[in-house]
Amino acid sequence: MKFLTFPRILNFFKIACGYLLSRVLRHPMHYGMPVAVSIEPTNRCNLHCPECPSGMKELTRPSGFMDVSFFNTLIDQLSPELAWLTLYFQGEPYMNPLFFDFISYAKSKSIFVSTSTNGHFLDAENADATVKSGLDRLIISVDGTDQQAYESYRVGGSLQKVIQGIKALAKAKRRSGSKTPEIIIQFLVMRSNQKQVHTIRKKGLEWGGDKVEIKTAQLNDFSHGNPLMPSIDKYSRYRMRDGGWEIKNSLPNHCFRMWSSCVITWDGKVVPCCFDKDAEHELGDLNEKPFREIWESGEYNDFRQKILKERKQTDICKNCTEGMGLSRWL
Repeated sequence: MKFLTFPRILNFFKIACGYLLSRVLRHPMHYGMPVAVSIEPTNRCNLHCPECPSGMKELTRPSGFMDVSFFNTLIDQLSPELAWLTLYFQGEPYMNPLFFDFISYAKSKSIFVSTSTNGHFLDAENADATVKSGLDRLIISVDGTDQQAYESYRVGGSLQKVIQGIKALAKAKRRSGSKTPEIIIQFLVMRSNQKQVHTIRKKGLEWGGDKVEIKTAQLNDFSHGNPLMPSIDKYSRYRMRDGGWEIKNSLPNHCFRMWSSCVITWDGKVVPCCFDKDAEHELGDLNEKPFREIWESGEYNDFRQKILKERKQTDICKNCTEGMGLSRWL
């Protein structure tokens, strides 16, 4: 609640009103600035996960690292209304050498900061730096309770190294007397690890996690099935229908993300959401225009109109969980 200043509460009210009006009128009515933004420190990664375009080197956009001066300027534009910052999109955020500077500057603006990592850079030094930076939440991906299950998806990764990192971070928190960051152990359920769900709930807390979250996995190629797809239905985002597979989402013609949040790539491109991994729906370039001009542009509203008219026809929406409520969290 301490992050919800009056300007931010008022801004959220404006966004909610615009969103509800848009759903009624079937025409984009938009007021206010985003309450949540994802910023990409880098799109490079040290692992090679088969469903990740970054790890598999399948991104067609350039790779690189966001500059701290660019980041600070961006936060200055967003901070009056921004309540939640996710320092992650594609790639491994800890690979950016300025990562802790990003966190510290965002925290100086009283913004809740969260990020996600594969955990391979959490040595003792980085664990201490993470706690000192003021990071509020750290999601650590642990998709297996033994090395065989883990590396079947986290290709090139070491489960033991990740466990050591979790323990180092928990120790750094205890040593400093800090309650943050909240350590979330995230477990993507796949066929290779679906029988380990109950085990990870226990082990994750034993390693030092504050919470364990079981999450369904997004699969890029699912229409004809996928060997990673769980055989246990409740752990899958997809269902069989008419001889093929489809997402368990009716894809209604609305999406609150288009009114309340966006994603910014390491090189300053603004894209509508985290499902646009290759930035194919670029709505503006922050190297050319200030954020507000992009956010309020006719091009952005045209995209919102597409979502209101026929969301199913937008490619990045076809594999989206927005509208499924809590069914993807188990």
